[in-house]
Amino acid sequence: MKTPVDIVNKPLQTEVVSTKSTHFKPNPLMDQFIDDLMSKMTLDEKLGQLNLPSAGDFTTGQAKSSNIGQKIKEGRVGGLFNIKGVDKIRETQRVAIEESRLKIPMLFGMDVIHGYESTFPIPLGLASSWDMDLIQQSARVAAQEATADGINWTFSPMVDISRDPRWGRMSEGSGEDPYLGSMIARAMISGYQGNDLSANNTMLACVKHFALYGAPEGGRDYNTVDMSRITMYNVYFPPYKAAVEAGVGSVMASFNEVEGIPATANRWLQTEVLRNQWGFEGLNVSDYTGIKEMIAHGIGDLQTVSALALHAGVDMDMVSEGFLTTLKKSLDEGKITHSEIDQAARRILEAKYRLGLFDDPYKYCNAERAKKEIYSAKNRAIARNVASQSMVLLKNRNQLLPLSPKGKIAVIGPLSDNPENMPGTWSVASKHADAVTLLKGLKEMYGKQVEFLSAKGANFDYDTEFENRITMFGKKAYRDERNKEEILKEALDIANKVDVIIVALGEASESSGEASSMVNLELRQSQKDLLRELKKTGKPIVLVLFNGRAMVINEENEIADAILNVWFPGSEAGYAISDVLFGKVNPSAKLPVTFPRSVGQIPIYYNHKNTGRPLTDENVWEKFRTAYLDVSNTPLFPFGFGLSYTTFNYSNVNVSSKNLQGNVKLTASVTVKNTGKYDGAEVVQLYIRDVFGMNTRPVKELKGFQKVMLKAGESKTVSFDITPEELKYYNNDLKYDWESGDFEIMIGTNSKDVNSVTINWQK
Repeated sequence: MKTPVDIVNKPLQTEVVSTKSTHFKPNPLMDQFIDDLMSKMTLDEKLGQLNLPSAGDFTTGQAKSSNIGQKIKEGRVGGLFNIKGVDKIRETQRVAIEESRLKIPMLFGMDVIHGYESTFPIPLGLASSWDMDLIQQSARVAAQEATADGINWTFSPMVDISRDPRWGRMSEGSGEDPYLGSMIARAMISGYQGNDLSANNTMLACVKHFALYGAPEGGRDYNTVDMSRITMYNVYFPPYKAAVEAGVGSVMASFNEVEGIPATANRWLQTEVLRNQWGFEGLNVSDYTGIKEMIAHGIGDLQTVSALALHAGVDMDMVSEGFLTTLKKSLDEGKITHSEIDQAARRILEAKYRLGLFDDPYKYCNAERAKKEIYSAKNRAIARNVASQSMVLLKNRNQLLPLSPKGKIAVIGPLSDNPENMPGTWSVASKHADAVTLLKGLKEMYGKQVEFLSAKGANFDYDTEFENRITMFGKKAYRDERNKEEILKEALDIANKVDVIIVALGEASESSGEASSMVNLELRQSQKDLLRELKKTGKPIVLVLFNGRAMVINEENEIADAILNVWFPGSEAGYAISDVLFGKVNPSAKLPVTFPRSVGQIPIYYNHKNTGRPLTDENVWEKFRTAYLDVSNTPLFPFGFGLSYTTFNYSNVNVSSKNLQGNVKLTASVTVKNTGKYDGAEVVQLYIRDVFGMNTRPVKELKGFQKVMLKAGESKTVSFDITPEELKYYNNDLKYDWESGDFEIMIGTNSKDVNSVTINWQK
């Protein structure tokens, strides 16, 4: 009879060629050091290295007296997370170094997702900048601040592709596109890890969640994922693979199942793909209680699932303590081997060695450095600049924006003066109450020239119970307990006295993020009612939209004269939004996700495939074509969309040749002219379509982009070099290759508005 271990670890074959990473250079000194150390370790001490409990941010005294403190002394803890503060971490590390037998230093981890105390835009906002230098800089600042406070391991970046905005963790990733997501993964890892992991201001990055976590059925977090391998390899795997190629130090297993096996127990995924095909040599950690949760998946008890996870290739057990409490029994019963335990312990010790912790366990625990480098004026200025570059201008009727700094302006809405909801989800180290609100930023920047009148106008939602769900973790709603008519009247009285209305609407910080799935992606009714009433005043309306996902904003798009999508901009939100609204910064950000017209269109994404009955005209409904009866097939805003205060004109696409042979280079170019009156930056986007393939191919795929700055009236030629590498894809045999034939080369301002030329390329 087959055991659960036999079933879960059934070998699955693949023909994908190994692309072993070269980023983990051989280090004989490290190997010898760890060999010597492991020769002294007992089995219990090796298992202890595999244990990663949550500290629960215990105080310094608890490091000595708590249950965790005792385990540290016994060598039964390899690392801790959720502990903040250099003094606490130093004291906890001291217990490991001075009171345990082998004096092995610990890892200290935290979800440093988009900044530390100087908070940057949520990752989806960062992705909107399409600026890899800025994204890398944001991670560099985050690493500098976190390491100054004792943290040496971040559980970031999250690179899960998401095509379904019902999934709340869309906010934590880079959107729907594998090419853009791969570029961002590399930038983030470079920012966190730098060129030298042993420096005291770099930290171990952790790419997550491996794998496919962003594609749960129904958009419901933690839910089942089911897809073909051709989709895995072409759409969902590329950002993880790019992270490995960039030298990421650790990988986190995902909660979901892959091909019927939970990812945490999936040896094909965690060993065959990750290590054998891609050459990953770092540390593999489970997600929070990810091992224990496999019991509910239905593949065994804690002992069984722990053995499965270790055999699959997971090295460190976050919180479940299944490794710590059951692996010894599984070893005695022959269900796992000594070599599997040794291999996992070695990878953890190697991570500590690469970080330089054996040379100086307290290298991240300099209190003076913490005082100088955390939440500094310099870092906040960088956060402000990055935030301003992440805001997407979705609409600007009659060039209402930028605003003139004069007259009277109303600032209305539940997000107009709410500091705790500026940083966004997963801002665990942020000083929420110190974040700069929209109203504060406007008054400080332009209060001498403009009279700002403010009112709340509406609560996040009429339903107090729902409002409680979306304002967790100390992020207040500032709920106004007056009746809704009184709250609305106050706002309308102000609106009738001003020249322009700025209305700040959208989601609360925790409306998106982990365990924040939604079926209704529209504004809540309280906010819709407010906007409708403001429209009746006849005053120009600027909608400042806060959100952590693509939303359904058809009505808002009709009502508002201008829409600035600011996501959640971080600790300097109010200043950055003011910079854009008044033209100090000309917006250049582009959407990394498609905005649907209706939830019923989901999943909706630009790089879809054609059916055998595609629409001949997207704007014309036809029977017996792939179309809805009640809504357009097209999105409200396409992937890559974003306006500027100026305008850009694109020439036709020029190519160096229309007929190519073999492994040569094609140059495709356009001339872009700034035809408006403002200097501005434009993200020029390259898409390619493989017209005919052995496998059906998407209608277009992003293969390059360049951000160019143009003065008013200036023209520049933007060129892209294309080689057969950009034409490759994984076919049904999972062979990564390209085929001879016709290719459509498209260059434009977004995924919809492109100019194109067709070329023929033969092998």
